[in-house]
Amino acid sequence: MPHLYCANRNTTNVTIGSRQTQAYLLLLPAFVFLIGFTHYPAIATLFDSFLSTPRAGRAPVFAGLENYQVMLDDPVFWKSLINNLLFALATIPISMALAIAMALWVNEKILGRSFLRMSYFLPTVLPMIAVANIWIFFYTPDYGLINQGLALLGFTSLNFLGDPHLALMSVTIVAIWKEAGFFMIFYLAALQTLSPSYREAAQIEGASKWYFFRKIQWPLLMPTTIFVLVNALINAFRMVDHIFVMTNGGPNNASSLLLFYLYEVGFKFWDVGYASALTMVLLTILAVIGLLQFFLLDKRTHYR
Repeated sequence: MPHLYCANRNTTNVTIGSRQTQAYLLLLPAFVFLIGFTHYPAIATLFDSFLSTPRAGRAPVFAGLENYQVMLDDPVFWKSLINNLLFALATIPISMALAIAMALWVNEKILGRSFLRMSYFLPTVLPMIAVANIWIFFYTPDYGLINQGLALLGFTSLNFLGDPHLALMSVTIVAIWKEAGFFMIFYLAALQTLSPSYREAAQIEGASKWYFFRKIQWPLLMPTTIFVLVNALINAFRMVDHIFVMTNGGPNNASSLLLFYLYEVGFKFWDVGYASALTMVLLTILAVIGLLQFFLLDKRTHYR
């Protein structure tokens, strides 16, 4: 009997070991791509941020923290960073609030519900370049749709993309218009998973719709809200497509965001060392956002 027990135990261990080996082999392709396209570039960029930019006939040399010192003294960097923070502070709460409102509306039994859902989601499936060109038509001075409406009301024409005071607001509105429909899908899916018994109990007790949303729906939507919030934060620091098409960062860097400035430094001015330092700042911001979600926000969320 002891020999039989040992044999069975060895067979079990071999089976578990082979399954673990198979699991690691199945994960190996994804692991290779993750290392090759995520971790290795990040480490290489960190290393490059401490080197000078190579020039013709001159190899890069170790520069220490010189690139970071240049960044601290660069007014365009601070302008782009402040613009990005303002962009995030505007796009995140407004797009999430619109997403929740739209999801609550199209979750009800209303006439044309399918058409409304499609209309809200349509901007999401459009490429950002196409969205930017559509809004250029809206913003065009004198002939744009918005300025024609202002003219009918007796107001003067506004140069939305050429005015330093309006450019950032204009591109922010475009981002909100595109992102709200995307976030709405997540909230709508979450609302449809809630049991109808909650609403029936609230109606029996005479609770208003606002009270029902605030006390029942909103707490149950917190996991979805955390997911949407993290995605919105990341998108706010990596959304740059419409900046290229609509303003090219102008006028006078009024609409320049951090990723757009990084592109200019790296691919227009070809300052690889400084661009690597800017990349590390951007990666640090995104890493802090991810850690904040994992260690703080997620622990405050109550899952059903």
